[in-house]
Amino acid sequence: MNTPKKSEPDASIRAIFATPIIEFLMPDADALNSELKNVILNRENSNKGTEHSNLGGWQSTWDISDWGGEAFQEVQRAAHAVASRATCDRLGKAVKTHWLSNAWANVNRDGHGNEFHSHPGAYWSASYYVDDGGAASDPSLGGEFEIQDPRGIAPAMLAPELAFAMPGGQSIGASELVRPKRGLLLIFPSWLSHAVRPYCGEGVRISIAINMTPARG
Repeated sequence: MNTPKKSEPDASIRAIFATPIIEFLMPDADALNSELKNVILNRENSNKGTEHSNLGGWQSTWDISDWGGEAFQEVQRAAHAVASRATCDRLGKAVKTHWLSNAWANVNRDGHGNEFHSHPGAYWSASYYVDDGGAASDPSLGGEFEIQDPRGIAPAMLAPELAFAMPGGQSIGASELVRPKRGLLLIFPSWLSHAVRPYCGEGVRISIAINMTPARG
């Protein structure tokens, strides 16, 4: 008499300590981006900017709200609205949040990128892509937004050939990439370590960074 095979045990996977990465496509992005590209490149020509995480390229001072015009304000309003929808209290209830922001523009050309960094003093951060320099349709141009695994690199050091059998588990101990795309608004926790891989093209990769901090009182 054959002994029946023991069935595999039932098991469920619960993803805890999730890290939200929010992608939102701006409506009417073509018109917004045309206006933003002109104002940002004009600012680049008239202002030496500053240097923080950028490896080459040009980074504006943190005052684009003063010179970015209505197009920037529209992007910032969208970032605030999306961040508000993604924020709740500790019981999971929606909260009304007023965001304080600072923001700046980044212009990368051939060979330029940004080193790994985070944004202390903010709750949510955003990157809005005014121009992807052609990288959205041609992966060989690079320029990806790179996110480090906040759980650390230990899993990859111990057994780099193994990964978790669940959505997103294949990058354990490594990083995830987001390809820039014109009109894409990317929102992520400000503590998350991130970088921009070198852009290798003949065009120009233009983005706007926004930090959002909840107002107190």
